[in-house]
Amino acid sequence: MSKHIEAIGGKDNWAKIKSLKMENAVKANGAEIKVTIYQIDKKAMRENITLMGMEGYSILTNTEGWTYMPFGGQTKPEAMTADDVKKGQDGLNLMDDFMTYKELGKKLELIGKDDVDGTECFKLKMIDKDKTETTYYIDPSNYYVIKETHKKMVNGKETENSTTYGNYKKLPEGIVYAYSIASDWGNAEVSNLTINPTIDEALFKPTTPAPAAPTK
Repeated sequence: MSKHIEAIGGKDNWAKIKSLKMENAVKANGAEIKVTIYQIDKKAMRENITLMGMEGYSILTNTEGWTYMPFGGQTKPEAMTADDVKKGQDGLNLMDDFMTYKELGKKLELIGKDDVDGTECFKLKMIDKDKTETTYYIDPSNYYVIKETHKKMVNGKETENSTTYGNYKKLPEGIVYAYSIASDWGNAEVSNLTINPTIDEALFKPTTPAPAAPTK
């Protein structure tokens, strides 16, 4: 674990990251999706999503959240449930999971090794307070996480999804970040990543879309 933290830039460098803006190009189900993420550490996150000529968003703060997905049929912003807001809080942390797991009340253990596309990786399991289980696969050649899987209960049934990481780059701020992310919902490539930008907190308030212009 300590070698992984050192490999991605060290805790001191990550502790200096207070905000970010990340632009992604996502390919999913044959569609091109633009996703821009704005995040303030431990405080708020917004994802702007452009798809089929429409723009939607998801907002999460440490007290509330909203979604507006017109391509999914929503006609106005809808508040997240208190339970969804609570479950999303860990995701507001900008620091790596291996740096924050203790303070967030999670448990971590090394459970052996496993093969990931021909690479024998260290396999570690992390369990959070809600019993959600995440398994990490760390490449021993560079100590980067190249895959993680999540198990959780949804409507009484256990679900599992996986994410793989690649194209790691070292940034001028000293941290290392994965620029290629593939998951069950699509493949994302980071096109631009800005560390510690000034973010207007008005972004984290829901906005109602303007009504369509009347047709003539």
